[in-house]
Amino acid sequence: MDGLLIDWGGVLTTNVFDAFTAFSQREGLPAEAVLDMFRHEPHLVDLESGTIDLPEFERRVAGTLDVAPDGLARRLMADVKPDVEMRQAVTRYHDAGIKTALVSNSWNEDDYDVDLHAMFDVVVLSQILKIRKPAPEIFEVALERLRLPAPACVFVDDLGGNLKAAQQLGLTTIKHERTELTVRALDRLLLDEAS
Repeated sequence: MDGLLIDWGGVLTTNVFDAFTAFSQREGLPAEAVLDMFRHEPHLVDLESGTIDLPEFERRVAGTLDVAPDGLARRLMADVKPDVEMRQAVTRYHDAGIKTALVSNSWNEDDYDVDLHAMFDVVVLSQILKIRKPAPEIFEVALERLRLPAPACVFVDDLGGNLKAAQQLGLTTIKHERTELTVRALDRLLLDEAS
């Protein structure tokens, strides 16, 4: 395979859902409060689709959860840390000549550090495109920018719905659950096949 498309939150970072649970507990809310809100309210979809900006998202979420809006996005993501091993693997593939694309349902372009951009040939953020996964168009944009056909690429995400959409376009997919398993699968697909 010649290309890697990969998600950010929960793949190149620690688990985002665990961070939401930790936030809920810090704020004195039920553990599932944030996840339940995102299942029933459009705030997250609107933010990631570029329909609303981050301050409006923070106002809406604060109103729904009855918490302070100041720095709310930062507080929600306070426990999200880089997955160093996963990032090192992506850098290794990039340096080996595999074309790499970050495909992320984004909150704020500034959340993506310079080091992260350095490991990718292409960065596709939902908020800028106003298209979010699992819409097939976001994968099509990434493939077009990489100048690769879907069957030549693998896509890694931690959410099954996003993987299903990518599979329908012809991408090989890996559901990220544990870093060592994902890296092993990617090594086989991207490096072993090339040798």
